[in-house]
Parts: sequence; structure tokens; C-alpha cells
Amino acid sequence: MAMKCVGVDIGGTSVKLGLFEEDGRLLYKWEVKTRKEDGGSQILPDVAASIRQVLAQEGVSLDQVKGVGMGLPGPVLSDGFVEVCVNLGWHNMNPQEELSALLDGVPVRSGNDANVAALGEMWQGGGKGYKDLLMVTLGTGVGGGLILNQKMISGSHGLAGEIGHIHVRDEEREYCNCGGQGCLEQVASATGIAREARRKMASCDTPSVLRQYGDQVSAKNVLDAAKAGDALADEVMEVVCHYLGVVLAQISMTVDPEIFVIGGGVSKAGQYLVDRIRGHYEHFTPISKNKAKIGLATLGNDAGIYGAAKLILD
Repeated sequence: MAMKCVGVDIGGTSVKLGLFEEDGRLLYKWEVKTRKEDGGSQILPDVAASIRQVLAQEGVSLDQVKGVGMGLPGPVLSDGFVEVCVNLGWHNMNPQEELSALLDGVPVRSGNDANVAALGEMWQGGGKGYKDLLMVTLGTGVGGGLILNQKMISGSHGLAGEIGHIHVRDEEREYCNCGGQGCLEQVASATGIAREARRKMASCDTPSVLRQYGDQVSAKNVLDAAKAGDALADEVMEVVCHYLGVVLAQISMTVDPEIFVIGGGVSKAGQYLVDRIRGHYEHFTPISKNKAKIGLATLGNDAGIYGAAKLILD
């Protein structure tokens, strides 16, 4: 009997789900809304009900499901315990045990969403063919997922790969969501790039196409303008890529992965972004020419469901 597995990627707005064959073929994917009211108490029951519904629709029984993998937006301990998922309202619970109970004991495994997405990219995406990689997710925040010898590394306290909160900027006075100041996330996330552009426009008179957007300027506006040769946008991206280069260099000297895979909404800027980051990364790693490559993620929003499925297949 051909077994199937389900990948679940729980986000603050929606839950993405996928039904997979054991060879990694995605058979069907769908989404449900993340209901965060009542401390997120409806999220797992909604996920379980949705899985049952799709399995029935696809003619698959629960007995044919090898397991369900799940990516969660927060630190996850090795037994699945979650102290807090800020964006979901979850505190001190074990979502994998709860979902397994809701699915009549089907095995469930879970991990931090960035680590799980990294696993997906290693398995079927931009990191295919590599065993050691760090995925950098440049979205609303900056996430990182570390894979060594094909295994997710979450560390003793679930903090491994939290690269967005590495301190890079001593002169920063505003606070990051984590409570720190001068985090990479404050300059290299989509939110950070837009903030950097607003600061730059306020501090100089350089003419720029960005000025038409004013305070509504977005990271995409900045990247498009920089690609087109806009001087102010170029200065902003120089700052952003400088700090990304610094952090990737530090990681290279610490864990020495084979490849950095850049994903998230900002990575839609493509090779331009990779080349800009690489220039700074090379500058900060003169010690060796033989070091991690920098490449682009290829699975987009599906990385999480692929990685979640892979958790079950390992």
C-alpha cells in the first residue's frame, strides 16, 4: 500500500497544507485561515478537520498516512514542546501531541518554520544536492534555518538559526520586536529596507524616484529603483547588503555550510540581490576562497510544506 504524508506550515495569517507521496511528489495543496482568537485554540482542530476532509476527498484513509509534519512560528524543543508562538497566541503546549490526538494517533513531528523551510529547500529546492546549508528568509522579518548533515539544527534552546536577531548595528536606537537594538532584522527585512529608505530620504536631498512614495515606500520599490540605477536606492541596498554580508561571514566562520540559500519575499530581487550580498560576504571572508556559495531558494511559499513532509519521511 502506497503511503502518503501531510506537510503543514502554520503561519500567522494562514495555514498551508500539502499531501505528498513518499518520493516527495506534491499531490494536492490547500490553505485554511489561521484563527487566532481564544489564544489560538481553534488552529489545530481546524487543521485536523481540514486534513480529514481532504483525505476523504482524495480517497486516502488515515491508515495510509505515514504521518504529519508541521512547521511552527517559534522555537520548538526536540519533544515538540513550544514555550511561545507569539503570532499564534500559543503558550506552553505541545502542538504535535495535540494534533496527533486529533488525528487518532497518526504520528506528528514538528519544528521551527524557518528550519523546516530550510529542510524543504535542501530536499527539493535551491539546496538540492547539498547536506549542509543555511537558509536565510528575508520577509517581514529575517529568519534562518540551519541544516547540518541533512538534519535540522535547532540548538539546546531552540535559538539556532535565529540570525535575524544577531546584533549588527551599535548606533541603532530603535527597538526590534525581540527587545534588542541593532538586529539584522531591523535593516535587512522587507520592513527594515523600507525603514532604511525613509531614513535616507529624510537625511539627504538626493533626487530619487523613491520620493514619490514618501512614507509608503516598500522594499520592492527600493529594490526596483536600485536595479534601475537610482542613486539613493543604491545607497540603501549597499547598507542592507553590507550587514547581510557581515552576518553570513560570521556564520561561515562558525558552522561553515556548503551553501546559503536566500528566500522570502525580498529574494524575488533574484541574482541582483545575491551578487550584492556576495560582494560584501567576500570582503569579510578574505581568509579563504573555498567557502559557502550563495544561491536562491526555489520553492517559494511551498518550502514549509515540503520541509514539514520531509520531517516525517526521515
